[in-house]
Amino acid sequence: MKQRIEVTGAVRENDRMIFQAQPFEESDLAGLTAVGQVLADSDQLSFIYILDYQEEFIYANLPSKIWPELKETLDSSIPAYLAVNGLAIELKDLHDELSALLENIKGNANYGEEMERRAVETFGLED
Repeated sequence: MKQRIEVTGAVRENDRMIFQAQPFEESDLAGLTAVGQVLADSDQLSFIYILDYQEEFIYANLPSKIWPELKETLDSSIPAYLAVNGLAIELKDLHDELSALLENIKGNANYGEEMERRAVETFGLED
């Protein structure tokens, strides 16, 4: 199982959104980089942003409770950052990746009824 960084909240600072995470078990995350890919985790009702760390992938878990802030990030076209263990990592390509994933989720039962319903409601995906 991949290691996960759990995002617990978000705050807009100036012209960027900071997604705040719980402290991660690796105390020194120097070299942690954004991959620029977003996946859906239907079982956990979350989106997963993939990060690279020492030739391994770490998942940044973006649960449904912070989706309103994700929507604000998309709507405002502001950059998004992950704050973890004193680092701020820009989540590059988040806008494009998440927008494409949301279009795929809309009307697609493969993601599960609850995931589709929440994504449609939160991100305003109605036709």
